[in-house]
Amino acid sequence: MITTLKPGRSLDERQQAERNIRATVEEIIEKVRNHGDAAVRELSVEFDKWDRESYRLSTSEIGQLLDSVPKTVIRDIEFAQKQIRTFAQAQKRALTDVEIETIPGVRLGHKNIPVNSVGAYVPGGRYPMVASAHMSVVTAKVAGVKRMIAATPPLKGAPPAATVAAIALAGADEIFVLGGVQAIAAFALGTATIDPVDMLVGPGNAYVAEAKRQLFGTVGIDLLAGPTETLIIADDTADVEMVATDLLGQAEHGPTSPAVLLTTSRSLAQALPAEIERQLKTLPTADVAGVAWKNCGSIILADSEEEMIAQADKIGSEHVQVLTRDPKIFLDRMTNYGALFLGPETNVAFGDKVIGTNHTLPTNRASRYTGGLWVGKFLKTVTYQSCTREASALIGEYCSRLCKIENFAGHQAQADLRVRRYGKRS
Repeated sequence: MITTLKPGRSLDERQQAERNIRATVEEIIEKVRNHGDAAVRELSVEFDKWDRESYRLSTSEIGQLLDSVPKTVIRDIEFAQKQIRTFAQAQKRALTDVEIETIPGVRLGHKNIPVNSVGAYVPGGRYPMVASAHMSVVTAKVAGVKRMIAATPPLKGAPPAATVAAIALAGADEIFVLGGVQAIAAFALGTATIDPVDMLVGPGNAYVAEAKRQLFGTVGIDLLAGPTETLIIADDTADVEMVATDLLGQAEHGPTSPAVLLTTSRSLAQALPAEIERQLKTLPTADVAGVAWKNCGSIILADSEEEMIAQADKIGSEHVQVLTRDPKIFLDRMTNYGALFLGPETNVAFGDKVIGTNHTLPTNRASRYTGGLWVGKFLKTVTYQSCTREASALIGEYCSRLCKIENFAGHQAQADLRVRRYGKRS
């Protein structure tokens, strides 16, 4: 039996917050749609206190920012990007073009074509998310995207040097220092100075996620990412210090980030609150992580491993960390998660920053129907077909009869024309 010892935020509370955000974002997008660069400038000044002649960085500015970043930081960025690139290249090799002959004379195929232009948002603010440059830009470039542009907000009134360095080293073709919804809207809709893109990717706050949702259709998107979610599945082999550390390590993303312990160990469940409070006393980000744990943290007690698997699939968390005797059981049997971290030797921070898998992942139970960002998201799998004259006549006979059933006279005429042109002459 599942027992919730500590509940998180209610559905009604979440929905009211979403309604407020939706209205604000709609207004911002309309401003950019109607007034272009002027609206982008107005919004940038209003929200980021940031203005300059052009929000796009010049080649010389990018070079100067790269030179200002310590060499050790550059090496660390390059190491992380090598891991992401290596895994993305392996994923791309798994995607092959296909062509087969289904019956004599009929050839069907598909090919994978990169999206032509993509805009990536690399979040800033309290946490300049350097790693998001790796995840979005590196992966897109491996896929073969021709024009990859990126935006990141200013940091303390200046371009964030390390983030810009990461974007540049990842291979972006254009870099803008521009924040939030105004950047997303400008990339999707275009302005006099920014050519629109075909697709938007990258994480962000609730406003950025809502902007992507409202602009989907005008452009493609990777996925709708909400607040960071983490679920730890643990049995009596897990230690409370590690569980608390790893929950708070993700709760610090924001005050609405769910952090959940799902366990068969009552002693672990009962010990966790005190350990959380102990660690919050020294955690530099306790002002955020503490609020997230108080409002959105959960402790769920299960009777068996089978119950934990079923409950974990029901939760469908973005990140799932498995601290049990045999983590592979969860790899074999779970179906709903963004990324799985097996055993105490790995953790979500590895995935977020450096290990090689992508950290842009499904939230809000979207793992029921999608995975996260990967090289395949930047590729369009399109089909083609061809027929010999003989095959065209044969297929045409079947097609004509099937069109007649559906009363599609024009469709039937297309088929009948091929039968007349290419059929055997009596």
